Amino acid sequence: MSEPFKGFNASKDNVIRVHAQFFTELLPQIDDMAELKLTLYCYHVLHQIDGAYRYLHYSDFRENGAFMGMLEATAPDKDPDELLDETIMKALSRGTLLYVAVELETGPEALYFMNTDKGREAIDQLKSGNWQPDRVRAVEVLPPRLNAFALYEANIGPLTPRIKDEIVDAEEEFSAAWVEDAINQAVQQNVRKWSYVRAVLKRWQQEGKRQDERLSGSGLEDGKRYATGKYADFIDS
Repeated sequence: MSEPFKGFNASKDNVIRVHAQFFTELLPQIDDMAELKLTLYCYHVLHQIDGAYRYLHYSDFRENGAFMGMLEATAPDKDPDELLDETIMKALSRGTLLYVAVELETGPEALYFMNTDKGREAIDQLKSGNWQPDRVRAVEVLPPRLNAFALYEANIGPLTPRIKDEIVDAEEEFSAAWVEDAINQAVQQNVRKWSYVRAVLKRWQQEGKRQDERLSGSGLEDGKRYATGKYADFIDS
């Protein structure tokens, strides 16, 4: 028998947002432990993915040893591949996940999206030819790090209800990782205001986000671009 759970950490670190409808509408319907684990795994992993749209490859399920171990524990006597396929099909049939088949440079591939506004928009954009997925490798499940709420409180200011709503909306529009990186950039540039964070996100959305900006920002000159360039309109004085 495993050791008893020692309790959640009292800090706001490592918090993942789950839709209220999950508890009020979805959870009462799910009667299969494997499907429940897969659904929560999707929340956990998609939270860590950058980009305009967040999605999973089949390999993001099958090649994650920790997830497959949890899944196999629900039906030890069943073939793991068969169990995974059945569980994904349950989530698709329930409407939790959405599926689309695409042709990538590595060959035909199935992509899975959460059934959210952004997930539905991604599939529409994909089918209309206005967007193509660019992530061909399995996602790496990263160790926990400070989330946007904790970063904002620790480095910029009080987490008021308005700011909390702004962060939630920005995470939905840009991804949680982008919001966290933009807050870090605001701290590095010593422009500690939400409007600056929002301007950073807008520029990344319109001009692309360089890989080095994820960890270290892009220096003082880029900071001036937000304050005096075309993105200055997004920044409150």
